Amino acid sequence: MMGLGRLLAATACVAQLASAFAPQSVRNLRLSVPFQSESDLALEPEGDFTIQASTDPTLLYPARTIKVPVDHFHNDTKYEPHTNDTFDLRYWFDATYYKKGGPVIVLAGGETSGVGRLQFLQKGIVYQLAKATGGVGVILEHRYYGKSLPTSDFSTKNLRFLTTDQALADTVYFAKNVKFAGLEHLDLTAPNTPYIAYGGSYAGAFVAFLRKLYPDVYWGAISSSGVTEAIYDYWQYYEAARIYAPKDCVTATQKLTHVVDNIILNKANAKYVQKLKETFGLGNLTHTDDFANTISYGIAGLQSTNWDPALNDTSFGEYCNNVSSNALLYPETARLKKDVQELLSVGGYGKEVKTLTNQFLNYIGYVNVTQVQSCDEDQNTCFTSYDTEFYKKDDLKQTWRLWMYQVCDQWGYLQTGSCVPPNQLPLISRAIDLNYTSIACREAFNIYKPSDVESINKYGGFGISYPRLAIIDGEKDPWRAATPHAIGLKDRKSTISEPFILIKDGVHHWDENGVFPNETAPNFPPKPVEEAQRAIKNFVQAWLQDFKKEKSGHGGHGHGSTKP
Repeated sequence: MMGLGRLLAATACVAQLASAFAPQSVRNLRLSVPFQSESDLALEPEGDFTIQASTDPTLLYPARTIKVPVDHFHNDTKYEPHTNDTFDLRYWFDATYYKKGGPVIVLAGGETSGVGRLQFLQKGIVYQLAKATGGVGVILEHRYYGKSLPTSDFSTKNLRFLTTDQALADTVYFAKNVKFAGLEHLDLTAPNTPYIAYGGSYAGAFVAFLRKLYPDVYWGAISSSGVTEAIYDYWQYYEAARIYAPKDCVTATQKLTHVVDNIILNKANAKYVQKLKETFGLGNLTHTDDFANTISYGIAGLQSTNWDPALNDTSFGEYCNNVSSNALLYPETARLKKDVQELLSVGGYGKEVKTLTNQFLNYIGYVNVTQVQSCDEDQNTCFTSYDTEFYKKDDLKQTWRLWMYQVCDQWGYLQTGSCVPPNQLPLISRAIDLNYTSIACREAFNIYKPSDVESINKYGGFGISYPRLAIIDGEKDPWRAATPHAIGLKDRKSTISEPFILIKDGVHHWDENGVFPNETAPNFPPKPVEEAQRAIKNFVQAWLQDFKKEKSGHGGHGHGSTKP
């Protein structure tokens, strides 16, 4: 889930695994286009070819397509003018482990190119489930992402078909009509074949809705880190860091952010704002909210941590190690000591100058290395979220518009500092408010009202439940606050029919990725992840036994209300 300023980004992770929700400036959106448009995947194979022994999943799994309607809902005025057109929805599959009567395991691609999900056919959750159940594993791309393009451009008018409801209908159409190459002699369509859906993050909520809305087509679903509660102002994103990050990192970030806010938001200190920007090396950045945003990225990195070193982003730990250190880590910032001490005093922390001086200098050094030095243009070009001309671009290269449109139209999740409770010090500046985080909504899509979160939450929100719908979340996930495992909600009993699993120390859909069998070791994957993945295999096998019983006329009550 992604957006400008604090709008979520998506990669969903995939490049993910969590980057999908990172804050972005206009420059970062511009730079993100090559990956999302797959220019780096130009050699991706299409159609039939001889599979060679390779660990590159793009060489193992050829892309396939199925024609689906652009508009499934001709009775809904939201999609006017309606169309009878179809488009090619892309998918990949692996039938290596298929046995007669086995299921089809569909991983919902979510808000990114499906190519980034192929690893899960090879060694992740789809591989694990297909092997355990004798099933066909599938990666199904979401409309508008990757190469599944229903329209000729990404203009706001043409994005009217980019809704969760339309994409859910695509997923149903696929299950009812697909014919897998090499298995055309078999009827592997629903409801004759059990379909099990898996998704993580946005896709996790997506499959939860899929199971509830289309129970006759999808026999079961696994919602991992599924953000089933759409929230317009998602200030809670940083609560996971506040609660679970190292305490010295949290305390330093809160205090230094408070210093910044006491200067930039207090008119009495207006004369120090420019000095503050210059001390950070951002003196040429015009907008103060852009400045606040640019220095805030470090604490946002928790989501990108992963148990697998090959996928783990170490930037969160690096940030915390920097900002909480009492030693001066950037000798070149020593010349700023007197300025920093003055700013600390002006910002209300004069009594803590001794403790906070080196931490502030390290913060400045970190921002310089990670942000300032990366800019070889005018600072406004590099770091602003204000760029009317950029937002007018809507050709097919502007893939940044896709998740951002979904955010502005339905999902929300604007990550702010302004709405953190007044009795709590925020981890990002209160200057990062709804007006700032919704710039793209106004400029790119002419959307001036809050996201229509009720169009999503009507499907259950925090309280969503359904037989054979598993809810799996990470204890330390920044998105946990938008899931049924949100802190403060009533806990649920986990059953085979409705598994309810919280992965200890887990972050963003940690159960999705895996490693090759020869890469496992004691405590790798870590025990909580291994236990979650084992539980998934066990309850899916139980669900499939219920499917066989129901088809044979023996009912499906063997595992506690598994029959809807």
